[in-house]
Amino acid sequence: MKRFLVGAAAVAGLSAAALGSGSAQAADLGYGYGRGAPYTVNQPLNAYSWAGPYLGGTLGYQWGTVGNSATKPSGLVGGVTAGYNWQNGSPWVLGIEGDINLSGANDTFAPWKFSNPWFGTLRGRVGYAFNNILFYGTGGLALGGLRAETFGLSESHTAVGWTLGVGTEFGLAQNWTAKIEYLYVDLDSNNFVITGAKNDYRSGMIRAGINFHF
Repeated sequence: MKRFLVGAAAVAGLSAAALGSGSAQAADLGYGYGRGAPYTVNQPLNAYSWAGPYLGGTLGYQWGTVGNSATKPSGLVGGVTAGYNWQNGSPWVLGIEGDINLSGANDTFAPWKFSNPWFGTLRGRVGYAFNNILFYGTGGLALGGLRAETFGLSESHTAVGWTLGVGTEFGLAQNWTAKIEYLYVDLDSNNFVITGAKNDYRSGMIRAGINFHF
């Protein structure tokens, strides 16, 4: 009888151990392959996205020269900007951007005064992003006004041209970015009656901006 009780206790102990081991394995399988499996993605969840439309404003300083004139118009410049970026899971960012600006750039030499009261650009952008920091180059079409004044007479022309520039944009939050940018704008010459010459305007500018991304 004693041997029977000892044998039964041994069998019960082995059964309990086997059941405990099986339960642990089932729990492991449930965590690894069932509803408790950890969530993984191919890209970091905190990667900054530059894709989509945006709207913003800029403020800066412009300086330049007028062809066939000693004047060098300079002054504050500011405007509004709109654009769109494409980014397909890579650091490369492609975009298109347009802006319209009012300019206080003007200068007087002898009886002549020249000013660039406004200009606008339509540009492509190519950039490389380090998460929330974007370095880019930009270039495209430019359109602007050039105004000449002398002895109470004035004459204005609208000129087309081109623009090139570089900049850096910083992601402040998922919807807000700030940038600093250099642009060179070359507006073609027009025949001015009051100067008796062809006058153009070539300018550079440094400007800062802020954008809201939708």
